[in-house]
Amino acid sequence: MNTYLLSGNYLGANGNGGLLSEGGTSRKKTIEKLAVSQGGKVTAVYYAFGNTDIYAIVEMPDDASMAAISLAARASGMVNVVTKPLLSPAVMDEAAKKLPSYRGPGR
Repeated sequence: MNTYLLSGNYLGANGNGGLLSEGGTSRKKTIEKLAVSQGGKVTAVYYAFGNTDIYAIVEMPDDASMAAISLAARASGMVNVVTKPLLSPAVMDEAAKKLPSYRGPGR
């Protein structure tokens, strides 16, 4: 399974109003149901102050399944979702072993 960090912002009166009327726990259950529908699972959901309203860590079988979830949420017009793949320390170890030769600009 691949792991992703989702960050989201509720948009306008409809997005924020939906959160206010349904509550955070209800929205978490909706996110969990969405992930399960694509063969994944949610490992964490947190709300925050500032520029980002909600964060979630999601495990999905592949990038296409994750993209489908992101598209569905964004298509609602009530939340903007940004998705970032998360890499394990083991994947970084593997990447370091594959490090190609690279010449930086001007060197």
